[in-house]
Amino acid sequence: MEHAKNQNRPTRSARSTTSTRRILRREVPSTVGLLTDAEDFEAMRAYRTFTFDDHKAYLRQVDHLLKTLSAEGIHTTVTLFDPEEFADFCTTTRLDPDRPETRARFTAHAAARGVCVPYTGEPLDRLIPVLVDEALRQATWDCATLLLADLGNCADCGEDIGREAFERSSHLLVALLKGAGRGTHHLVCSVPAESEQLLSVLHAEAGPDGIPELSDDEGAEFVTVLAAGIALESPGGVVLRTTRDGESDRVHGWRLDRGGLTALTEAEVFSAYCTDAMTGEPVSPEPGVDYCAGYALDDPHTNRHP
Repeated sequence: MEHAKNQNRPTRSARSTTSTRRILRREVPSTVGLLTDAEDFEAMRAYRTFTFDDHKAYLRQVDHLLKTLSAEGIHTTVTLFDPEEFADFCTTTRLDPDRPETRARFTAHAAARGVCVPYTGEPLDRLIPVLVDEALRQATWDCATLLLADLGNCADCGEDIGREAFERSSHLLVALLKGAGRGTHHLVCSVPAESEQLLSVLHAEAGPDGIPELSDDEGAEFVTVLAAGIALESPGGVVLRTTRDGESDRVHGWRLDRGGLTALTEAEVFSAYCTDAMTGEPVSPEPGVDYCAGYALDDPHTNRHP
């Protein structure tokens, strides 16, 4: 009997193998595809193997899964699960959309091509807005890039219009930050395009030396959106807000004008900030904010295409 009991006990080798597998599992990252809104969730309910029937309950289960993976020491990222892109993926790959493994393959595909946000233990109601914002930022960047790529060459000089606009936009961003000096800078570039409104936001920190530090991705996105406005000669604009310790925030503004940036007057900046964009009604000025005219920008690209 004792011998039979010993036979049922896992050997030291088996225990060692199990432990090794657990250690190895912590070295394998996980990706969770998330249906962030109820409309996308309802679209997935058309598949028999998608067994969830309540979006809020689904989100609670995802939250529990993320916490479990984190507790096991597994690095986890979250990506958007788009039902329309999923259907296109299944058509292209000829995979059955009503199978869990197909949804898993699409999640990996979406993570590789799109936006992933690392999970660090925050609740979903904080993680979802970050994920959606990142997805919108990426979509804006992609749209502006395609716009520039489709412009082709100038009929007069043969130069690549998109590339020239990008170079000019890069110089203008440097000029904007150089003129802003030290402090925390928040820039917004808005460009109305044919299919949608392109909006890019950039944050930069500049110390006493006035040299800004900014994210490479944010910088590239901002430059690309501004370049689209320059190349299309769009009526958009740029707003810059600077925060410094012990001082009122300063807001400056410029409008896109014939492929360049023209400084707004103090009154124009005040009007832009103190008007409701939806209704056109005036709103109260923000306390602790100085509305200032845009400053002159060093723009070496003086020649514009007609």
